[in-house]
Amino acid sequence: MGATVCRAVAAAVDLELVAAVDPGRAGDRLGMVLEAGSEDAAGLEIAADAGALEAAGAEVAVDFTVASAARENLRWCAEHSVHAVVGTTGLTDGDLESCSELFGAGRPANAVIAANFSVGAALMMRCAELCAPYFDGIEIIELHHDQKRDAPSGTSMETARRIEAARAAASAGQLMTDPTELEVLAGARGAAPPGGVHIHSIRLPGLVAHQEVLLGAGGETLSLRHDSTDRVSFMPGVLLAIRRVAGIDGLTVGLDRLLRD
Repeated sequence: MGATVCRAVAAAVDLELVAAVDPGRAGDRLGMVLEAGSEDAAGLEIAADAGALEAAGAEVAVDFTVASAARENLRWCAEHSVHAVVGTTGLTDGDLESCSELFGAGRPANAVIAANFSVGAALMMRCAELCAPYFDGIEIIELHHDQKRDAPSGTSMETARRIEAARAAASAGQLMTDPTELEVLAGARGAAPPGGVHIHSIRLPGLVAHQEVLLGAGGETLSLRHDSTDRVSFMPGVLLAIRRVAGIDGLTVGLDRLLRD
């Protein structure tokens, strides 16, 4: 994902790629992993740590790493007045609470954190919110590539949270009780957060990022599905966040606000 972000930023006429950080490839030239973009960007040397961002005068840092690294990177950004755009999944509610303090209103750095930077995925989640109060049962199937480290995905967890919040706001009551009396194989019914929306995770080679929300009521079902077949699908959202983060005070979670404003 890092290489895809670098290509997108380097190709944007209104943005400048000034640094790249990857401890595993420190010392390599970015051109070794960058197939498109400016010659200046291709000649950048990949740095070992975030200090390179400060040395290069970076105004915005983009983080697609793992949760343990993202926590440290977010703290570094807040302490060094660098705006942060984060697509790393696996961050907890506690992490977001910490970020709301690190990037609190009036502080010098802002942050945009999104479980999914695809505009289509954001619209799918919004559709699920709108539909949720009208159905008795709702389940989520999320499908990702075989290198994804966390399950369920951050997108599915956020979708479930938003479904539950929408139902609560509409006083829709509890979802149907799971009728399963005998789970022949443990986990066959997926994971169920407190609100009762079961989430099923699939990991296979050939996939990128996909999600289907299934909603059921008496005599009818509704399916909402989004498919990202290439990582470039996340780049319009990432670039939007890069361009907007400096002007949105504090911490912003999700793409919704950026799409609305």
